[in-house]
Amino acid sequence: MKIFVTGTSGYIGGSVAKVLVDAGHEVRGLVRRRESVGSHRQAGIEPVVGSLDDAELLGSIANWADVTVNAASSDHFWAAHALIESLSGTGKTLIHTSGSSIVGDDAAGMYASTVVHADDMPFEMMLNRSPRNEIDRLVRSAGIHRGIRTAVICPTMVYGRGLFEKADSDQIPKLQKKSAQAGAGVYIGEGKNIWSNVHIRDLAELYVLAIERAPSASFYFAESGELALRDVAGAVSVSLGLGGNTQSWSVDDAVAELGLWPRIALGTNSRVRATNARRALGWVPTQPGLIETVSNNL
Repeated sequence: MKIFVTGTSGYIGGSVAKVLVDAGHEVRGLVRRRESVGSHRQAGIEPVVGSLDDAELLGSIANWADVTVNAASSDHFWAAHALIESLSGTGKTLIHTSGSSIVGDDAAGMYASTVVHADDMPFEMMLNRSPRNEIDRLVRSAGIHRGIRTAVICPTMVYGRGLFEKADSDQIPKLQKKSAQAGAGVYIGEGKNIWSNVHIRDLAELYVLAIERAPSASFYFAESGELALRDVAGAVSVSLGLGGNTQSWSVDDAVAELGLWPRIALGTNSRVRATNARRALGWVPTQPGLIETVSNNL
């Protein structure tokens, strides 16, 4: 198939593109920097230099492709809108990437028992995550009313070494940086809050399955386990040679230093189950767990 992937210089987009190329597909990747052109071609990905703000370019390449995978941003409304408008009535496939902070709370490191057990189970969300949820709804609605086959994949805390240009995920590397400065693995508040997680290789395989067999307007959480953030901090500590030592980081200090990111990405509970992925697509995660992977810098 001909497949267009946005964000191929990024962690998820690049990993998905590499898996698709290895499977024999013809892949074009949207890149922002011309410096990435050479590495893309060497990997068998034809680079398209541009940005998510270029609606005409997005529409042109999406119409070339049989399948478009939007992995560059979960929050860029106009990119999702441009892809839907361009693909309407074509019967082609659009896979959009969300993120499980849509189910997050404002726990500041405290435990919460709520788990979204089914992908379509109603849930409350923090106000600042409602725009992301609205984009997910827009994409799924297009799969019913706009003549496109659509699916949304919603990763949790992603870990493991990326398969292409960007080797590192978002949450774990930032935790490692702060922990190295502190001399101990850090966590927000009491660190009892829990995040579901998934290995990047398992996540990339889920995209392949969604491309091959997902029914239109479907939604898939991607998770293969869950951990309290205090345990994640312990693994980070081991990875840095800090002996597993950990320490608390107050949410106020974290926000003062890094803005809202740690409050959302490190202090919340984000607990889901990949029910649809396992039952409907036959997805079976096979990679090592987060503790083993992070502790051993795999």
